[in-house]
Order: sequence, then structure tokens, then C-alpha cells
Amino acid sequence: MKNILVLCTGNSCRSQMAEGYLRFYAGNKANVYSAGVKTHGVNPKAIQVMAEDHIDISGHTSNHVDEYQHIPFDMVITVCDNANEACPFFPGNVQRFHQNFPDPPKATGTPDEIMDEFRRVRDMIKAYSMDFVQTYL
Repeated sequence: MKNILVLCTGNSCRSQMAEGYLRFYAGNKANVYSAGVKTHGVNPKAIQVMAEDHIDISGHTSNHVDEYQHIPFDMVITVCDNANEACPFFPGNVQRFHQNFPDPPKATGTPDEIMDEFRRVRDMIKAYSMDFVQTYL
């Protein structure tokens, strides 16, 4: 079974959504974790838009990448440019992947427009996660 880490800046939104979808699509083919180079707590709007798509991330926690030093990761996916640049070294034969997704908490506008941006990014992460599992697992 593969160990996959999804890394983002604050482990609050994009990496949390990616962890949820990768777990869903990978099933028993992978152990999926998410972390940040900082921790900001799981974003309530991320929980909400994932629940709309029947993926429950309400029990997720916001974790710092250092908490997972003991896990031999096979794959590390960075989901924002900041995390890609700040990504620590992982020993062993670790495959690195990078996909920069927009940061929905930075969205502006009405509450509905902000939620629409969360949904748009969620759908991008969903498509990426599905393709990732089909291609690499």
C-alpha cells in the first residue's frame, strides 16, 4: 500500500479537500495524509462544500508536516506554489507531484460568490484526485 502526503501552506482547505478525495478514490490502495508547512485549522467552508459532495472531512485535523517525519512516503503532492517551494526533503525514493490550485479563502465578493469559488476549487481538486488515482495507483 502506498503512503501519500498532500502538502499545502496551512493544511486548512486545498490539502484537506485533496486528502478527502484521494482517500475516496484510492480506497485500500493508499494511506493518504495531509499537512501544511504551517497549521491554520480546517476551514469550515471546505468542510461544507465537501459535505455537499458526500465527502466528510469534518473529523480531519490540521497537521504540520513535521508530524509525519516517521512515515515513509511514496508520493508527495504539493497543491500550492508556496508549499512546493517550502517542501522539506523526504528521504527515500519519493515521487513528487505539484499542482497549484487557487486558494478559496482568498476569494472576495458576496457570501454566495465566495462559496461558488470554494465549489469551483473543490471540483478542480476532485478531477485532479480522480485522475491521480487512475494514473498512479
